[in-house]
Amino acid sequence: MSKTIHDYIIVGAGSAGCVVANRLTQNPDCTVLLIEAGGPDRNPLVRLPMMMGKLFNSGIYNWSYYTEPVGYLNDRSLFWPRGKVLGGSSTINGMIYIRGNSHDFDRWAQSGLPRWSYENVLKSYMRSENHCQRQDNFHGKDGELAVCRARGSNELFDIFIQAGRQAGYPVNDDFNGEDQEGFGRFDFTIKNGKRCSTATAFLKPIMHRSNLSIMTNTHVNRVVIKKGRATGIEIMHGSNIDVLPVNKEIIICAGTVNSPQILMLSGVGPEDEMQKHGIKVVHPLGGVGKNLQDHVDCVLAYECTKPITLFNALRADRLAWSVINGMVAGKGTATTFPYEAGAFVKSTENLVAPDIQLHFMPALEKTANLHFPGLFKSKSKEIDHGFSIRVGPINPDSRGSIKLRSTNPKEQPAIHPNYLASKSDRDKILAGIRIVRDVIGQDCFDDYRGMELSPGSNIRSDDELLLWLRSAAMTTFHPVGTCRMGNDSMAVVDEELRVHGISGLRIADASVMPVITSGNTNAPSIMIGEQLATFMTGN
Repeated sequence: MSKTIHDYIIVGAGSAGCVVANRLTQNPDCTVLLIEAGGPDRNPLVRLPMMMGKLFNSGIYNWSYYTEPVGYLNDRSLFWPRGKVLGGSSTINGMIYIRGNSHDFDRWAQSGLPRWSYENVLKSYMRSENHCQRQDNFHGKDGELAVCRARGSNELFDIFIQAGRQAGYPVNDDFNGEDQEGFGRFDFTIKNGKRCSTATAFLKPIMHRSNLSIMTNTHVNRVVIKKGRATGIEIMHGSNIDVLPVNKEIIICAGTVNSPQILMLSGVGPEDEMQKHGIKVVHPLGGVGKNLQDHVDCVLAYECTKPITLFNALRADRLAWSVINGMVAGKGTATTFPYEAGAFVKSTENLVAPDIQLHFMPALEKTANLHFPGLFKSKSKEIDHGFSIRVGPINPDSRGSIKLRSTNPKEQPAIHPNYLASKSDRDKILAGIRIVRDVIGQDCFDDYRGMELSPGSNIRSDDELLLWLRSAAMTTFHPVGTCRMGNDSMAVVDEELRVHGISGLRIADASVMPVITSGNTNAPSIMIGEQLATFMTGN
C-alpha cells in the first residue's frame, strides 16, 4: 500500500466529511485522503425518496446498530441505522431539510462558543444551499446542496395544515425562515425527484481533482498519536492492517457512534473506560462518549374514512411503474417522501421557541409498504387506509452515552440512549400527544377521520399514556453530542473543533453538538462541515 503522505486525512465520507473534502481540495496545493468504511452508493434505489424505507431497514449501506436495552422503554433494544456508504446517513435518511431554530445556535454561542451564533451558522447554511424555489435572505442559491419544497399532492397534507390553523396555530411556509413555529410542509434535499446526498452534491463533482484520494471499504481502527500529536491512522482494508501517516491534520467525521469509539480506541477518552479494556491512556478526556442526545417520539395513527392515502400508490404494480417513472422522468410517487407535512409547536405558551415536532404521513406505518393486488390479500378484515403523526420533544433533557464493548474496532460499541429518563421529556411528549389529538379533532378532519388506532381513544390518562409509551416510543434517528464542543472539563473539542489536548486532530460531525438542534439533524451536520472548512481555510 502506498505511503503517500497527505496533508489531511478525513475519516468518514458522510454528511460533514464530503463537505470538508470538497472545501479543502479547492486549494490545489492541499492534498486530501478521504476514507470511508462503506462503499459507493451504486444501488439505483438510493436515488428515489420513497424507497428510503426499504434501504433504511435493510443492511445495505448501513451499520445496523442496536442500542442496549432502554430502561424506561421496557428494556427494548432499538434499531439504530447509520449510513455506511459514500454520503453516510445522507444516503439513507428521510431527506427532510431542517436547520434548527435561531435560539439553538445562540444558546451555543452564549455557552462560550461565539463563532456558532445563528448569524454565523446561517452563512454556512446558505453557502451550501442551492434552493430550487426559495430566494430570500434565509436561503442560498449558489451552493452544491439541492433543496426543494415538498412535492407530494395528497390532499391530507393540506387538511392537516388547515387543522393546525383551526386549532389556533400559525401556518408556516418555511420552517428554515424567520420563525420555526407553526404547521406547514418540509423542504427536502431532493433535486428533480432524486435524492441529493452529500456524496451527490459535494463529492461526485470533484472526483477528478488530482489532490483528492478516496479509499472505500476501509475501516479506521485508531488514530496514531505521538507526543501529543496525531501523526497518522491505523486502517484495516480487507485482512490487511496498515498505518497511514499525515502531514498536517486528521479530521474525524465518523458520526456520533463511531467518532467517540475511534477516540477511545486511540487512548483518548474517560480513563476508567479505557483502563477497563486495557487501552493505554494517551490523553484523558472524560467527555468522550458522554452527552448522547437523540429525539425520541411515538406514532399516533388514525383510520382514514376515504381511500385516498398512499396505500393505493404502494401496490406492487403501481409502485413498479412509479419507480420506472421516477428513474426516467423524475416524476411520480416514488420521487416523494411520505412524511411531507409537519409542525413545530410549544408545549407551553411561555416558551421562546417550539419544543415539540410533528411529522404527518397520509398512510399507516404498517401499510406504507409494498403490497400486492387484492386477490393476494388475506381474507381477514384489515384497515388499509389511515394517517400517522409522529410526535416528540426536540429539546430533550435525557442524556446517554457511548461505551466500548471491546478493543475490537469492528465490534459495535455499547449505545445507551437513556430515552425518556427525564420527567420533563415525558411531560413534553404527553403534551404533544394532547396537541395532536386536538388538531385531528378539528372540523376539517370530520370527513376523513375514523377511529384512533394508536394508542386508542380509550387510553386517556397520563398513567395510561406513559404505560403505552414504554412499548411504543422509538428513536427519530438523530443521535448527537458524544464529542461535545466547549471549554469546560467535559468538552471534547474547542470552538474550532480541535480535540482538547491533542494537536493535529479535529472532529466534524453531529457528535460535536453541545445541545441537539430543534428538528432533523442532517442539515446541521452539513453545516458543521462548512464551519470547519471556514475555520481551516479562512474562506
